[in-house]
Amino acid sequence: MSLGLCVLGCGSFARVFARAITGLRDEIDLYFASRDLHRARDYAARFNGLDAFGSYAAAAADPRVDALYICTPHHLHLEHVTLAAREGKHVLVEKPIAATLLDGNAILAQAQTAGIKLMVAENYRFLPPVRKAKELIGQGRLGDLRLVQLQEQYPFQPSGWRNRTEQNGGGVFIDGGIHKVSALAYLAGRPNQVFAHQVPPGRAGLQAEDGIVVVTRSQDGVVGLINHSWSAAPPTPAHWVSISGSHANLYFEVGKPWIKLSAAHSEEMLELEDSGSLALMVHEFHQSILLDREPAMTGPDGIADLDLVLKAYESMALGLPVPCN
Repeated sequence: MSLGLCVLGCGSFARVFARAITGLRDEIDLYFASRDLHRARDYAARFNGLDAFGSYAAAAADPRVDALYICTPHHLHLEHVTLAAREGKHVLVEKPIAATLLDGNAILAQAQTAGIKLMVAENYRFLPPVRKAKELIGQGRLGDLRLVQLQEQYPFQPSGWRNRTEQNGGGVFIDGGIHKVSALAYLAGRPNQVFAHQVPPGRAGLQAEDGIVVVTRSQDGVVGLINHSWSAAPPTPAHWVSISGSHANLYFEVGKPWIKLSAAHSEEMLELEDSGSLALMVHEFHQSILLDREPAMTGPDGIADLDLVLKAYESMALGLPVPCN
């Protein structure tokens, strides 16, 4: 049984998304919606879409559409989830779930009242190295966890709504750093304390932070360290993750199909299947609908990730550690 999935918002990431799920066309019937009908038709023609819509309301009302992939700016997520809920359409909503907790909780309420599936499009949960790391941790291969580090520096100049704090909700951390928050919670459990510092800005004219260092601590004492920046310089050689345990350490680079497991007197390179995280994410969304179960990345998970991001901003403003829920 195929899923009629309409992409709301024909921006640059919609192109990435459409290319990434090419291999799922036997289970996904793809549609595109934009406030500019010509743009939606162009995307449908380029990415093998079955149809295009000149309004989000028309897409939500169409009986061929079972679900909406909300790929619009953060501050519009509540409006578009509400539209989907009114029409009884399932929702895959881009991260962050919203720009504010007030909107995020309203999104949860809308989905619950309508009885629709709500999944946050957090593709880091589906990266092969992240999944393998979770498996190795669960098997006890690392021993007791001690430290999880996530590092990325990438050249990016936010513009438009992304450089408007009231619409984006912040800067680099809510926009891209929330991936690291989600991965950290998935691998090591939810932190109960966060301490954040803004890195001095690398570009002029920005409303919010373009670099941040965040230190977290879990109830079990596991320390997390996230260093994430937009940069004017070339990207660091890799966006990497390192996890240290009492018996062994592991290391991987996002986008690479391997993971390195190191102990005191041994080192092992584990080759992984080079499967796309976006396709795995959409397949999971489809399965949650077919099997009538919770998706792997739930709305409450998205709220918890957003809450930690906002607590980091609070810590950054206060210059003090802040407890987390």
